[in-house]
Amino acid sequence: MITVHHLENSRSHRVLWLLEELAVPYQLKRYQRENTLLAPDELKKVHPLGKSPVITDGNRVVAESGAILEYLQLRYDSEHQLALIDEEEQIQARYWLHYAEGSLMPLLVMKLVFGQLGKKPVPWLLRPVGAVLSKGIQRAWLNKQLALHGRVIEQHLSQHDYFAGSRFSIADVQMSFPLLALQMRGGLSDMPATARWLETMQQRAAWQRALKQGGPIQFSS
Repeated sequence: MITVHHLENSRSHRVLWLLEELAVPYQLKRYQRENTLLAPDELKKVHPLGKSPVITDGNRVVAESGAILEYLQLRYDSEHQLALIDEEEQIQARYWLHYAEGSLMPLLVMKLVFGQLGKKPVPWLLRPVGAVLSKGIQRAWLNKQLALHGRVIEQHLSQHDYFAGSRFSIADVQMSFPLLALQMRGGLSDMPATARWLETMQQRAAWQRALKQGGPIQFSS
C-alpha cells in the first residue's frame, strides 16, 4: 500500500487529493513541523532531503510533487480518468505541472521569507533594517513579478475551464497549492477567473476528502 509521508501545512495535500480522485488506497504517516517551521529530522529516514511530500510504494520512494503526481497517474490511473487525448492539452498540462514549482512557488517562498525579516527569529536590533529591506525589495521587484504571473494565469483561466484546457488533469492538482497560497494572502482579488477555478476545485468531492484526511491548510502571512 502507498504511504504518504504527510507534513502539516505542506504540499502533500495535492498527493492526497490525487489519490482520492483515483480512489487509490493509502495510509498516512503524519509529521509535525519543528518550531523553526522546518520538517523534523525523522523525514530524512524516508528521503535524504527530509522534505514533504514524499511517498513510499512498496520499496519505491518517490519525492517532489510533480514527480509523485506523474507517477500516480502513470501507475494507478487504470481507467484513464485523467488521460488527455488532445496533444495541445497534453503540452499545456505538462507546462503548468512544471510551472507551479519551477516559476510560481519560488516567488511565493521569497514573499514569505522577506516578510519575516522584520520579525523573530531575526535579532531585534536587525529587525528595523530587515523590515525596510523587505519592503523595498517587495515593492521594487517581487510584487511586480507576482502581478505579472497573476496576469498570465488569469488570462489562461479566463479562456479555459482547466489548466490543460477543457479537461481536469494533474496540472490542476499541481497548481492548486500555489494559488491557494496566493488566495490566502489576498492575491486573487483582481483575478476573478482564477478565483472561480479555485472554488470549483475546492468543491470537488476528492478535494474535500483529502482535506478531511490531511487536515486544514494554513499559510503564514
